[in-house]
Amino acid sequence: MQQITDESMQQMLMQTKEYTLVLLKSVPNVQKENVQQILWEHGRRNFQLRAEGLINIVAPVTVENNLAGIAIFNADAEKVKEIMDGDPAVKEGIFTYEILSVRSFPGDSLA
Repeated sequence: MQQITDESMQQMLMQTKEYTLVLLKSVPNVQKENVQQILWEHGRRNFQLRAEGLINIVAPVTVENNLAGIAIFNADAEKVKEIMDGDPAVKEGIFTYEILSVRSFPGDSLA
């Protein structure tokens, strides 16, 4: 195992950057005729935000839970609120969301 010294930790920590984490939550018992189409457009929007570099990580939750997904945005909380308020599934009351400011290392990715 690689040894991590205090000095190397300090150097790495100085490289962190602020990101915005979104916790996307399902609203229970939503009865909408076109819910699948709304969710499809929500997904399309996520692909567009990824392509624009605004979302670094997007991950749907795959177990039954009121937490529907998470996203890490490369934008400040104010911009993310604006983006999320325009989300088709949020506008239609299918999802709500919570925004949290976080720090991480630029360039980190899922393997």
